[in-house]
Amino acid sequence: MTYEAIIHRLHEMRSPENVAGMAKFGINPTSALGISIYVLRKMAKEIKPDHALAERLWASGIHEARILAALVDEPKKLTEEQMERWVREFDSWDVCDQVCSNLFDQAPFAYRKAAEWSEREEEFVKRAGFVLMAALSVHDEKAPDEAFFPFFPIIIREATDERNFVKKAVNWALRQIGKRNASLNGRAIAVAEEIRDIHSKTARWIASDTLRELTSEKVRARFEKRRRRVCTTPGQRSRKPV
Repeated sequence: MTYEAIIHRLHEMRSPENVAGMAKFGINPTSALGISIYVLRKMAKEIKPDHALAERLWASGIHEARILAALVDEPKKLTEEQMERWVREFDSWDVCDQVCSNLFDQAPFAYRKAAEWSEREEEFVKRAGFVLMAALSVHDEKAPDEAFFPFFPIIIREATDERNFVKKAVNWALRQIGKRNASLNGRAIAVAEEIRDIHSKTARWIASDTLRELTSEKVRARFEKRRRRVCTTPGQRSRKPV
């Protein structure tokens, strides 16, 4: 599918009513056409991965075309220059989240960019840092626990940022890391308890919400189910750690 055909198709699916609905959820409607992520994912499957095409879609400035760009780009061709260029143009939380969790988290330097962006002042750039942390904790299945340890002091440091899109991402990152496995769960709970003692309404909200989920029966049951699944017959050791 050519660039022109994609843009034409996106405009054909334009829905002013959906755009209004997106705005109610905090999505920037300025360049949006009102097309759902489910439709965009289906559309992406019809398009062959193409880095040059992804760059053109991003350059269009169309909200949905930028999300589609992340879905059709070629991760192996991703560069730091491209990541920096795109992240500076994030103008909506959904574009930020889709690009970070569908493309940026596959970069070999994703862990470093997560830490770097967490120090930036721009709201969506800082959010991107924490979304990357959350995405890596879910998608990078082979990473050792130690890969996530450096994120904990960063999360504590930024737990007082009152901006809505930042604090929710900080919370998201800590919760996702804490749900990765039982060991990281214990560390994340300890971090949340430390954050709870910070004299900040935002920090207390992050801690409370995190502790509510990470100490829940649902999460505990997931770890127990995983423990039972990796166990073999009595006297044998599992090949995988819990």
